[in-house]
Amino acid sequence: MSKLVIVESPAKAKTISKFLGKKFVVKSSFGHVRDLPKSKMGVDTANNFEPHYIVSRDKSKVAKELKADAKGTDEILFATDEDREGEAISWHLAQILGVDPAKAKRIVFHEITKSAIEEALKNPRPLDLKMVDAQQARRVLDRLVGYELSPFLWRKVAKGLSAGRVQSVAMRLTVEREREIMAFKPEEYWTVEGIFANTQKINFNAKLSATPEKKLEKLDITNQEMADKIMADLKGASYIVNEVEKKTTHRNPSPPFTTSTIQQEANNRLGFSAKQTMRLAQQLYEGMEIGSEGSVGLITYMRTDSVNLAQKFLTDAHAVIKADYGEKYLVDKPRTYTNKSKNAQEAHEAIRPTEAARTPDVVKPFLDKNQFKLYELIWNRAMATQMTAAEISSTGANIVSQNKYTFRATGQFVVFDGYLKLYPDKNKDNSLPNLENGQKVDCQELKPEQHFTEPPARYNDAALVKALEEYGIGRPSTYAPTIATIEDRGYVERDEKKRLKPRDIAFTVNDLLVQHFPNIVDMEFTAKMEENFDEIARGEKQWQPVIGEFYFPFKENLKVKETEIAEKVKIPDETTEEVCEKCGKPMVIKVGRFGKFMACSGYPDCKTTKNIANLTGVKCPKCNQGDLAGRKSKRGKMFYGCNRYPNCDFALWDKPTGDKCEKCGSLMTQTFKGEVKCSNKECK
Repeated sequence: MSKLVIVESPAKAKTISKFLGKKFVVKSSFGHVRDLPKSKMGVDTANNFEPHYIVSRDKSKVAKELKADAKGTDEILFATDEDREGEAISWHLAQILGVDPAKAKRIVFHEITKSAIEEALKNPRPLDLKMVDAQQARRVLDRLVGYELSPFLWRKVAKGLSAGRVQSVAMRLTVEREREIMAFKPEEYWTVEGIFANTQKINFNAKLSATPEKKLEKLDITNQEMADKIMADLKGASYIVNEVEKKTTHRNPSPPFTTSTIQQEANNRLGFSAKQTMRLAQQLYEGMEIGSEGSVGLITYMRTDSVNLAQKFLTDAHAVIKADYGEKYLVDKPRTYTNKSKNAQEAHEAIRPTEAARTPDVVKPFLDKNQFKLYELIWNRAMATQMTAAEISSTGANIVSQNKYTFRATGQFVVFDGYLKLYPDKNKDNSLPNLENGQKVDCQELKPEQHFTEPPARYNDAALVKALEEYGIGRPSTYAPTIATIEDRGYVERDEKKRLKPRDIAFTVNDLLVQHFPNIVDMEFTAKMEENFDEIARGEKQWQPVIGEFYFPFKENLKVKETEIAEKVKIPDETTEEVCEKCGKPMVIKVGRFGKFMACSGYPDCKTTKNIANLTGVKCPKCNQGDLAGRKSKRGKMFYGCNRYPNCDFALWDKPTGDKCEKCGSLMTQTFKGEVKCSNKECK
């Protein structure tokens, strides 16, 4: 009796197949096999929003092969990821293969390990049609918004623009932050810092915190005249120590990673974008070749709201910590955390290594640089949760002049590192020397410094993911693609610090949506829609009425705005640093019928225009001068070549990731199926 097991990716299929016997055939669907058509809406709004799914042309071969495999087996097991997207993929596969969804056998697991697969095989369940409905609701709603609103933007703003439900809110956040920055007016303020020495002649720093009249706030010393008066008052003053405070605190480790927190930490600590983090995590989850072990799933499923950890992992982690770090680093009993997300399922787990004993050093020889960095981050964070609290000693003291000016000195140092041994924070030791009440100290130097308040920073990936999560917009699987979408569609670009800077077109589109389609970009409305999807997934609501409540008023408003906005919205030209090769005037970016293009600012006297390259941000490895940009061949196939062509003819069929092969140094690329591989055909 043979059984067919279907997963989404070839890497996952390879890892799973090593745990199963000869009776099992493991095949990959390469993601979604069926979807709404690209050429038309694909949703019957007059017939209860009935979706019309098709097998896409690039998946017809996969579907045909799966049908052939299904005919030759006695049982089909659907083993896609355990989330709404995975449930929907299994449902679509059941439809294609002629399997009754009510009788379909679904196996689920949070990690790709032998024990997890064997346990899943013992406990197959039916398809969760409530989760399928929730995914269908999201897909249909996003299709309705995209296919109705995008053409409206084409007619009223410019050809080639797109509008999406969640992406429009993300774009709004970046635009509003940029306007805060543009409207910001710096305020001058001064600080006075002193260098003092105790009786043992050990220097320490202290900052002026109060005058004889009042306690100082940050902006209270507003100009140099005030600072100079303070300096004059303190000339030749003597000082004593007052109000010495010493305390010891215990700091506990943060919870293990969820999708949101791993994207934030990987961005802050490693500089990875949300998209890059999820791509690497997917590779670690689906399986890596680890020497004689073969293909091994290194982490648990990476799309999760849960902070739970399995009992087996807790037991194993305690054994590793005791052996490698000693009893003093081991908590008395396993530390657990409470899920903050009301939608987090208790059965799910946080992101953790599949084996506590598989330390970063063990896997390092088998991973590329970035895979290793992310695995190390995940392993350290998960293991740190089961280590003792850090013990921190803090000291504070007032240094008071005889004319009642007060300086504040603070310091701290780690008495016992505890979990910080594995997962250190950014705070550095800054201990004060021995200070006692009434002790005289010598002032070595007083330093007045001028400062100006700074505007809020642009969003980086970590900050935007955090904002989306706090507003309740999107879910773990949507954060990374949302950021990637507003970047790919040209609404934002990266500044020199890799932060998200909205382009001029983003301001135009955002203002139009805020004025005429406020629900689309309203944070509360979008968050409420996410709650509706959650209620559908729990079986508390039917998906069609939820879509209807949104769609019919939206459609009616669209008709009104079609006539109300009679003229095209003018888009300001974007400035560039490039100059016209014919007349030397600055080139600007304009938006025309076929999207963005570059033109001379001297038009109509100079009519020079250029296509805008679809830049990847990756330097050409051949000439080291140009950038690799996406272009289409004469047959319409996408490829990536140097933008200095014909001076440089370097080209790749697959998209470069920016990483280099650990073995040969060539560029790594990503195929349209999501597989990451070396661009050097001779490198294995």
